[in-house]
Amino acid sequence: MRLENYDAIYRQILLALGKGAHTLDLASVKSVINELHPADIAEILDDLTLPEALVVFGCVDDDKAAEALAKISPETNRYLIENAPRERVVRLFNEMDMDDAAEIVAEMDHEDVAPLLAGLEREGAREVKELLAYPEKTAGRLMTRRFAVVQPNTTVALSIEYLRQNADELETVNVMYVTDGGGRLLGVCDIRALLTASPNARLSTVMTPEPITVAPESDQQEVARIIGQYDILAVPVVDASGRILGIVTIDDVIDIIVAEFSEDIAKFVGTDADEMDRRTSFQVAKLRLPWLLGTLIIELGAGLVISRYNWVLQEVILLASFMPVISASSGNVGLQAAAIIVRGLDTGHVTLANWARAVRKELMTALMMAVVCGLVLGTVGAIWSKHLPFGLVVGGAMICSMMMAGFMGTVIPMLSKRAGFDPATTAGPFETAFVDVIGFGVFLWLASMLIDVLK
Repeated sequence: MRLENYDAIYRQILLALGKGAHTLDLASVKSVINELHPADIAEILDDLTLPEALVVFGCVDDDKAAEALAKISPETNRYLIENAPRERVVRLFNEMDMDDAAEIVAEMDHEDVAPLLAGLEREGAREVKELLAYPEKTAGRLMTRRFAVVQPNTTVALSIEYLRQNADELETVNVMYVTDGGGRLLGVCDIRALLTASPNARLSTVMTPEPITVAPESDQQEVARIIGQYDILAVPVVDASGRILGIVTIDDVIDIIVAEFSEDIAKFVGTDADEMDRRTSFQVAKLRLPWLLGTLIIELGAGLVISRYNWVLQEVILLASFMPVISASSGNVGLQAAAIIVRGLDTGHVTLANWARAVRKELMTALMMAVVCGLVLGTVGAIWSKHLPFGLVVGGAMICSMMMAGFMGTVIPMLSKRAGFDPATTAGPFETAFVDVIGFGVFLWLASMLIDVLK
């Protein structure tokens, strides 16, 4: 969470760094930065220039620096790792969770990885290599091996003592995993069940058998959906034979949801945050240009529609005043529908198999909104023009345009998904472009049909 006095602390750090008339004061930087939570430290490092971030990072205590390193942006991360003393980077990597270390290593240049892994403790280096063997954005890449595991004949009292003694080494003490001698997952037991059971009870009688699991190749969005759907704090990752390999915890899932949401919003307007972060201005422009050219061509269709009915606008010039209102309102409806469908496709609540249900629901929603907006705009149009037929044309066009926008906002993401494109990338730009063409067409066609009564 962003600090309430973030701006004041940020300015204080800048002053200590020598901004303005002050000289560099590392003691002040150290005293200020180490009072903050690692997440706030990461935010400050991201807001500073890269050289400034390196200076401040050098003032952060190792325990907080390790946590902050796992939270900062890839660009800042790469710069700090490349420029900070190698021995300190290795020390920080040995302190952080290996799943976080694997994510950072995955972003590094290949030639920098080997020296870093060579400096890690043997067990940590092995775990990082194993995690990196799984594809990016899968459960295998996200999982941690630092989970509580016990045998089914262990008593509740011994299990609680095990958690107490190993709490610092475990990712979570909220859940224990019960396995047989071969490591196959038999069940799970949460801390509530342990605290309410008899101390002498065996875990085989307390555990929940056949728990929800995911495969290491499962997509991270599917993992997030499962944790949300079943309200669990962590989901075990098992191989084909049922042996538990690791767990994915809810804090990792929250990071996934936030990152995916930010990425979807960026793509919604034809950009990609990661690409913009890693590429030059020329490369980013090259990345975005095809989508802009595509929407430009479609928008030219709107121009052709207007030119086709130019005589209608010349006859009733007041019609032109309502075209931006219809376009903007319909575009908003379409964008809302597209956002809902894109998020639904990501979370699994909307699938290509149930497309008809999603379309039907959105059309009913759009109809109710369209009728209200159409009545309001039609009334305004009738009063403004002092002519009832004019209000009917404007209101009818609004209803038709909003209905079409709802339909297009629902269908375009699904068609994109079916065609193998990213729905978040195509939904926003193409939906608004198509709605303009169709909305203007419906509006001016209705006006042309009633031109005699509009004059």
